[in-house]
Amino acid sequence: MIKIGHYQELTILRETSVGLYLGDKEAEEDVLLPNKYCPAKFTIGDKLNVFVYRDHEERKIATNLKPKIGLHQFAFLRVASVGNVGAFLDWGLEKELLVPFREQRQKMEVGRWYIVYLDIDLKTDRLFATNKIERKLTNENLTVLAGEAVDVLIMKKTDLGFSVIVNQKHEGLIFESDVFSKLNIGETKKGFVKNIRDDNKLDISLQPIGFENFNDPNCALILKGLNANQGFLPIADKSTPEEIYAQFSISKKAYKKAVGTLYKQKKITLEPDGIRLVTP
Repeated sequence: MIKIGHYQELTILRETSVGLYLGDKEAEEDVLLPNKYCPAKFTIGDKLNVFVYRDHEERKIATNLKPKIGLHQFAFLRVASVGNVGAFLDWGLEKELLVPFREQRQKMEVGRWYIVYLDIDLKTDRLFATNKIERKLTNENLTVLAGEAVDVLIMKKTDLGFSVIVNQKHEGLIFESDVFSKLNIGETKKGFVKNIRDDNKLDISLQPIGFENFNDPNCALILKGLNANQGFLPIADKSTPEEIYAQFSISKKAYKKAVGTLYKQKKITLEPDGIRLVTP
């Protein structure tokens, strides 16, 4: 069966005036790949990797365009238009993606961006999006471990920091004290599982966890900065976290640990107004 909302490998069955018809292994059905998406050279029997969705007439259609969101995934998308049945999102394909009114947390507006989840109606076999996203996240059976690197999607600002989507499955939190640069809703980041609480809530850091994991790279960053600035940097103990982050993109705590390591290794000296590279 050719599945809606998936990339899949299909076989070229026949050529027509409107495009190529592709079929699956079971040969139960076929689907049209319109001419504008057909390869310049092909042979009947070749296999193509295509995405399948429904066109304006609700027929299955294939494309080699890459949608901005996959089935059962989250993404930050823009509302292109609003109609009688809901809002329509630009997701990179010809037919816009519907968010029915019942799936909107608040009335969506043209031109605004929202985090949504791509789902499928099992009764009608039609794709739709929802921005009632919290119900699509679960921390009951975690698939991550403490210290593990994860993909993070910034979901919303909270009193404690930023709520995030972890690996397209779980909800996590970046505490305000772990934020050292501006974060934007819908932004994607590499993060790390800082802590797993007893209730399976995830604390996320944007820096690697553990001294050894991040200290050596931070030491290298500081040495590189010193070498690029004639062996001296005006970053001292009294420098603000913002000044340190602007220079090295690390927290003040991480900076102080790295500087301590370099000082013990006698690679730098500490001065009242900065740090200096020890030359052989």
